[in-house]
Amino acid sequence: MSNDATEANNATEANNATEANNATVTTQTEKRSGTPEVRDTVYIGKKPLMAYVTSALIQLANVPSVTIKARGMSIGRAVDVSQIISRKTENAGYAIGTIKIDSEALESQDGRTRNVSTIEIQIKRN
Repeated sequence: MSNDATEANNATEANNATEANNATVTTQTEKRSGTPEVRDTVYIGKKPLMAYVTSALIQLANVPSVTIKARGMSIGRAVDVSQIISRKTENAGYAIGTIKIDSEALESQDGRTRNVSTIEIQIKRN
């Protein structure tokens, strides 16, 4: 490897390290100076069902209502999560609130526009 290539490689590594440090400092500063983040939405994906139930219950301990959002093939899992929370925790006083259904226009990999169904289920304390 030539001397110029070694210098360029070292400069690139130093640049990347500086950018990583700046990102870390920015994130920590925002956390210290900003107000606490209120997370009141659970996005449903491909994780196990109980992971979403647990996440929603933890959030419900801190906020009065949580919205469960899903689209496409994950809509059934979102309904399952909301039913588990409302049925298994009846004594804790959680109930299903408003339910919104909609569709989004997304561009598929082959360039065509497709409509994807979405759902938002609100779970609130009684």
